[in-house]
Amino acid sequence: MADLQTAQSLERQSMPLTGASLPRQAPLLAAVIAGGIAALIALLGGFGWVAAIFVAWLLLLVGLPLWSRAVEGGRRAVDRIVTLLVWSAFALAMIPLVSLVWTVLSKGVGILSSQFFNNSMRGVLGEGGGIYHAIMGTLIITALATVISVPIGVLTAVYLVEYGKTSRLAQVITFLVDVMTGIPSIVAGLFAYALFALFFGPGVRMGIGGAVALSVLMVPIVVRAAEEMLKLVPDELREASYALGVPKWRTITKVVLPTAIAGIVTGVTLAVARVAGETAPLLIIAGFTTSTNLDPFNDRMTTLPVFIFYSITEPGLHADAMADYAWGAALVLVAIVMFLNVVARVVGGLFAPKTGR
Repeated sequence: MADLQTAQSLERQSMPLTGASLPRQAPLLAAVIAGGIAALIALLGGFGWVAAIFVAWLLLLVGLPLWSRAVEGGRRAVDRIVTLLVWSAFALAMIPLVSLVWTVLSKGVGILSSQFFNNSMRGVLGEGGGIYHAIMGTLIITALATVISVPIGVLTAVYLVEYGKTSRLAQVITFLVDVMTGIPSIVAGLFAYALFALFFGPGVRMGIGGAVALSVLMVPIVVRAAEEMLKLVPDELREASYALGVPKWRTITKVVLPTAIAGIVTGVTLAVARVAGETAPLLIIAGFTTSTNLDPFNDRMTTLPVFIFYSITEPGLHADAMADYAWGAALVLVAIVMFLNVVARVVGGLFAPKTGR
């Protein structure tokens, strides 16, 4: 019996803790081989580069797992298949993003100049104008929409999480927010136009009307973002505040909201980025003008998306020049959206609760 136990112990000690594995550079080597074979097939068959990439991907998808199965076993082979599929999906998702950024940069960077940013299109028939009026219109209308939407959205989320919870009114509000999330943007523009037409008559065009239309689109996004962030605040923090005799309203303002402020700011910034590129509602209620108008309560006001739309659809006798202006405005709009996302991350990091010991 003792000899049997000794033999089993020696056998366990001789068993390797790790099995055979492919070299770390095996995926890269397999990709190079698959690419070479695909390039040769494409050269002989006269295929294009898209077909060559697809053939190389198929060869890699088949060859690497077979190599892994022969050396590492079935489990590692399945793991390599899944890893390859995940990376393939990531690369496929990046194609339109990289293509869009490259196209906007290549077509829009050439028009950028001090004149482009400091001049409007008033009295300009071809070259010599700029997008100053559209930039200011975008900033003013978006800022007003944010001022309208954020208090309404955050307070609605506070009611749903802290006061309403399972009440019938909270259920109705949640349903309406879900409906508003999927509302077409042009319907928001029609709503704002109908609202302002009651007070100012048919044909009204105002920047504040565009802000109201954008706020209709922003409110449900802000509500959803703030609601989810408030739900993530642990109930223990609320209970500890109540145990100290702190009123509910003060618990919300001093404990709950500061804890969730990072996520709320991120959600608000994403909502702003979402509506900054809207065109349809602003075409209806804000209108289009080639002059600079800084008063949202008086007359028409142009935004960057509307400027891009008219530059392409109604370029006049200078189609090529207006197309360059459109691409330049598109680049500026993309830069504004990217800047807002960076600001969201920075502000979210600054306001995030400190976890120091």
